[in-house]
Amino acid sequence: MTDKTIWVLADDRAGNTAQALGTAEIFGGRTEIKTVRYTKAVVLPNVLRGASALGVTAQTTAELKEPFPDIAIAAGRRAAPLLRYIKKKSGGKTKIVQIMFPGRFGLSDFDLIVLPNHDGCKLVRPNIMRVTGAPHRITPERLAVEKEKWAPVFDSLPSPKIALIIGGATKDKPFTPEMAADFAERSKALAKALGGGSFLVTTSRRTGAEQEKIIKDSLPEPKFFYGWGNKEIENPYFGFLALADYIVVTGDSVSMCSEACAASAPVYIYAPPGTVGKKHALLHQELYREGYAVELTENPEPVKQSEHKRLNAANAIADRMKKIIG
Repeated sequence: MTDKTIWVLADDRAGNTAQALGTAEIFGGRTEIKTVRYTKAVVLPNVLRGASALGVTAQTTAELKEPFPDIAIAAGRRAAPLLRYIKKKSGGKTKIVQIMFPGRFGLSDFDLIVLPNHDGCKLVRPNIMRVTGAPHRITPERLAVEKEKWAPVFDSLPSPKIALIIGGATKDKPFTPEMAADFAERSKALAKALGGGSFLVTTSRRTGAEQEKIIKDSLPEPKFFYGWGNKEIENPYFGFLALADYIVVTGDSVSMCSEACAASAPVYIYAPPGTVGKKHALLHQELYREGYAVELTENPEPVKQSEHKRLNAANAIADRMKKIIG
């Protein structure tokens, strides 16, 4: 644990905030979340926004005042100018950590720029580090808490428990009814290869009502099915990660794949050729190559627990931050 102070810039993209907050939590220290609200000017290129508060509301700017922190962290291009603004206002006191590429201007202002390998950026600079996947908030300690919380809910389901973490369509790639049916068939094939068990299923806002129904109707009992938007029960996503013996995740989300690989269970990724973009495909190949996951094929084979590696880029980032802060 460190006594350093940290600001985490939290904007309207939950995935970005989770990356920054997860890194801060691993680093330790006294963390304060600064909510960032954007204006229409945020669409301007970062070369025009510079090291300024252009693109954020006056209320956001008013909250960024003395005493400035030892470190400020943000994820995503839109927050990068605000990190530079904080460093300038602090007189250089605040070290700034940017997760994901901020654009090619002002790179020397950042004390650390964290780039995922799958982004394909080839820049080499002393302040750039590369990581596998995305940092997140899934730690062994959190999973232990979630396991104790959710175990009574799922105890009656037979093992092996197979968690199905389902995303869906992205801006560039659809998640079709045919893909939903294929996903269900491959998941059933995995259960058969494992000798039975039960399914723990959760969908997302991107899954689609028709696709969700296809998967739900295709999967046999016993199963626990949480449909997106269910207000009757808390989303058991973290409980699934904590209690599953095997995890199947759709490959459309870097965050979901990275979080799944932080659990103790072997991970299978559903991403047939052509169903995901180039960067996601590069991430999957890296996860397969490094032993964090395997592909969910039409005829999947069981993976031994001992062969699964656990992933959280936040650990390496936090170690680098400690060297920077001194």
